[in-house]
Amino acid sequence: MSRRTVTDLAMMVLAFALCSAVAGLAGTPNLGTALTFGQLGFALTATYVLVKR
Repeated sequence: MSRRTVTDLAMMVLAFALCSAVAGLAGTPNLGTALTFGQLGFALTATYVLVKR
């Protein structure tokens, strides 16, 4: 895999983890809700990666 591909994938995974962690620390009622915010962050980052190319 190229370096750019690895960087893009790392950005998407880190966005998922960061959004989930922030939502969890912000007081979401359960883990499922926090992971939903993580999915939204992942989707936004994936869209950015696709549009950037």
